[in-house]
Amino acid sequence: MIRNNNVDLYVSHRRRIIKRIIKQRIDHIVPRISNITYRISHIAYHIFNLEPASPISSNIKVSNMMSKYISVALAVLLLTSKCVAQQVGHYEAEQKPYITLKECTNAGGCTSKQALLTLDANWRWIHSTSGYDNCYTGNQWDTSICTDGSTCAQQCALEGVSEDGYANTYGVEQLADGVKLKFVTEHQYGVNVGSRLYIMDGEDKYRMFYLKNREFAIDIDVSDLYCGMNGAMYFVEMDEFGGRGLGSNNAGAKYGTGYCDAQCPHDIKFISGEANVEDWVPNPKDLSNNMGMGKYGTCCAEMDIWEANSMATAYTPHPCNLGIDGKAPQYKCEGIDCGDNDKGERYKGVCDKDGCDINPYRMGNRNFYGRGPEYAINTLKPMTVVTQFITDTGTDDGDLVEIKRFYVQDGQRIDSPYSTILGSKDTDLIDDGFCEAKKALFGDVNDYQAKGGTKAMGDSLDRGQVAALSLWDDVEVNMLWLDSAYPLDKAATDPGVQRGDCPGGSTSTPTYVRNTYPDGHVIFKNAAIGEIGSTLQVAPTMSPTPAPCDMCGMRPGQNTPECVGQSQASCKNMMQYENKCEWFECKNPPPTLAPVTAPTQPPMEPLLCKSWCAGHDADWSKKCSWAKCNGCPKCLASPTKSPTLNPTLFPITSSPTRAPVSSSPTKSPVTSTDKFCCTWDFFNCGVDEFCNGNMIDCQGGCGGVW
Repeated sequence: MIRNNNVDLYVSHRRRIIKRIIKQRIDHIVPRISNITYRISHIAYHIFNLEPASPISSNIKVSNMMSKYISVALAVLLLTSKCVAQQVGHYEAEQKPYITLKECTNAGGCTSKQALLTLDANWRWIHSTSGYDNCYTGNQWDTSICTDGSTCAQQCALEGVSEDGYANTYGVEQLADGVKLKFVTEHQYGVNVGSRLYIMDGEDKYRMFYLKNREFAIDIDVSDLYCGMNGAMYFVEMDEFGGRGLGSNNAGAKYGTGYCDAQCPHDIKFISGEANVEDWVPNPKDLSNNMGMGKYGTCCAEMDIWEANSMATAYTPHPCNLGIDGKAPQYKCEGIDCGDNDKGERYKGVCDKDGCDINPYRMGNRNFYGRGPEYAINTLKPMTVVTQFITDTGTDDGDLVEIKRFYVQDGQRIDSPYSTILGSKDTDLIDDGFCEAKKALFGDVNDYQAKGGTKAMGDSLDRGQVAALSLWDDVEVNMLWLDSAYPLDKAATDPGVQRGDCPGGSTSTPTYVRNTYPDGHVIFKNAAIGEIGSTLQVAPTMSPTPAPCDMCGMRPGQNTPECVGQSQASCKNMMQYENKCEWFECKNPPPTLAPVTAPTQPPMEPLLCKSWCAGHDADWSKKCSWAKCNGCPKCLASPTKSPTLNPTLFPITSSPTRAPVSSSPTKSPVTSTDKFCCTWDFFNCGVDEFCNGNMIDCQGGCGGVW
């Protein structure tokens, strides 16, 4: 749940803008100062009963003259000005920061560009279109302007943010390839806490990301985030144009409008082109008196790639019953559809608010992630976080069935660890089976499955989502759900309750963390989207055409036809980052030498049995050759497999005396007129002539063992 924690900045904006307007008007007036001063003074005399000034010569200093009439001149200016467009302010030009965004393929490598970032509308100055009066101050709307939602949207404008404003008002510092989001930013007019930014596609629309059958990578540094803080990177199914054109929304994505998430937040000030003024009340949990809540919420599916500080991390899909049954993918909710916690309706709403998270600490790996070299992931150093979205067919058209995570730190790939508390269902990825098992153990409601599970999450990814970068603290439950013991009505020793080493209590409250860690920050750099295995590769270089017999093929024991025919560079990338495929050199051994052994291979994943294996229509004879199903009982029950050999790791070799391979009494030894043949069960030669032709055809093209 991402909430707006900025302290009221509207007064500071107004003062700064007024000063800027005054300076601009002074600069404009200087060449004709005597004449204009005389006219303004006489207008002031008639309107404000001020004594008129005598004409002055042009060599008199501007400051001596304008100090007396500055408020009068500004009042006249505002009275005679005409609003150029509703909902878009014109006092400050928008000057966005950027992040490097890479788009990658296995065949062509990555191309980079600078993608603009825009600040969410909830943080921006909202003022009257006829001047600079605040439409919203503290935690309240000005009811003289905002008599209702539609009128408010017509009469209030969102102001732009300059480069200086991003850095010195909102704490968004431009870095090479990305941004640093500062936690607390103090300036001469007030205080800002946190921020939320969206990746743009040009100036006027959000970049839509289609993650199914893709991977997403981003560089992150959380070394200065502590208990109670959350530097988040996530995707939500927002409208591409930020709802521009809906109701009275003429600002759109350029000004950060249109936010939604799976918590159906009620604190969003404008929803679907109308102000959320109806039944608006201050949030009693916000001690800074800055946040409020309206009648309506705004809901959509959410894929949390990264919610973390330096103590704990989680990634979480949140599907919704949206995009179906007449409900739009982005949904303006009221009543029970919002699933409000304070009404006891959390699991009655349209979205899965709990989600199905993997937090390594919560799943039993308490030495995986933390501050120092004793952890597998040392959060005192930057890291690259890679998340893969796997479909059942390995194509864009398939259903999403798995979400996987690995990291790269100091040049080393570090896989997300297997859980240790689910027994035979321990795994290192998110799928429906994992979610069912962990929720059963924790005693949690499986709202994930009730809202469509992994497939429904994939359907949302298919429609496209917007990327958000944020830093926030939690006025609701102090971020205990991320890094401490939660819920508070369960013992910390119960399964799933302890999520990190943070002590909780007062040290996780917004008041404490703002006062103690004001300089906390998170860094996001180098976002990348591409085919599975493509985002971390080095772009391939041109090389001579390989000999005809050099080829990329399937790794023994895997059913990965997509490997066949790949270039050497692509093949080796897939070997390194996806643990599949094999590059076969054209090296034929002399017939008098010892049998050929397979090339040295990277470590293989353990035998697996995914939840969808049993329900697949293929025969078990085929499914047992699949990497995701070769650990199922149907595949392991055969007495023909030697317990000392792993067919996914070792080829058949023989001693110089050519003793036959031993087998159970019901199987005859491998027989062949040649010294070698292609086998799938280690006891019988295949009958296919192509597969029996040579080791490359057998292991690369047929998935057998030579």
